[in-house]
Amino acid sequence: MATLVTPSPSDDPRTLVSTGWLAAHLKDPDLRVLDASWFMPDSGRDARAEYGAAHIPGARFFDIDEISDQRSSLPHMAPPVEKFMSRMRAMGVGDGHQVVVYDGAGLFSAARVWWTFRLMGKTDVAVLDGGLPKWLAEGREVEDLAPVVRDRHMTVSRQNQLVKDVTQVAHAAKLAQAEIIDARAAPRFRGEVAEPRAGLRSGHIPGSKNVPFATLLNADGTMKPPAELQAVFEAAGVDLTQPAITSCGSGVTAAILSLALERIGHRSHALYDGSWSEWGMYEDLAVAKG
Repeated sequence: MATLVTPSPSDDPRTLVSTGWLAAHLKDPDLRVLDASWFMPDSGRDARAEYGAAHIPGARFFDIDEISDQRSSLPHMAPPVEKFMSRMRAMGVGDGHQVVVYDGAGLFSAARVWWTFRLMGKTDVAVLDGGLPKWLAEGREVEDLAPVVRDRHMTVSRQNQLVKDVTQVAHAAKLAQAEIIDARAAPRFRGEVAEPRAGLRSGHIPGSKNVPFATLLNADGTMKPPAELQAVFEAAGVDLTQPAITSCGSGVTAAILSLALERIGHRSHALYDGSWSEWGMYEDLAVAKG
């Protein structure tokens, strides 16, 4: 028996919606649900197999590794506009749709897909707060059926200000033009442990601030309310009056920081797509520790 959870007053179809909101809108004809589960390579979990076994009714699987710029040697870089449009059309996602993205970890990789839609100029997209674990904990319906897909045209307008490359980040760091915020766990940020990807140096971008993504979440994987999010950023020494650049290991959890910034009304933020997978690779880029 499903738990009755009413939509939350903090539901925002452009950032974050509750399981109650999604349950109330699940049969809306213009709603599209995406399972954007992605797990660290050493997690022992297979996102596509888990989707095939059980997903929220009607959900399509968004493959973060495949819907990416595979011309790059870096992991899951933002896809070219044409590839994004063709993949979304094939999934039956297009203009006029309200998109809700979730993942199997709670709130982990879904924010990356939310950011990708924003990069493409699509703002009617929200992350499911607490993701599939919360949905299941409330006894809500899942299925193992493939959705019926109908082609829908998608218009894309890439928002270049939402993404930064290594040159732009190095320039911003050198001139202190933005707050660079790193979502990795503190031991990785401080350079005390080896990076999970082979061949990368340990440490962080000089001048960057550390806001581990988990500090923005509650114990049940939902995002903290805006006042608490703001307090977390401020406690880490982030000046919220400045533009922000979010970063992490490979551009996935950086998007959780981007989502949190958007939730507190901070509009001037971009994501460093290469993140530490790129910065940690180049010997000529400075690395700070501690």
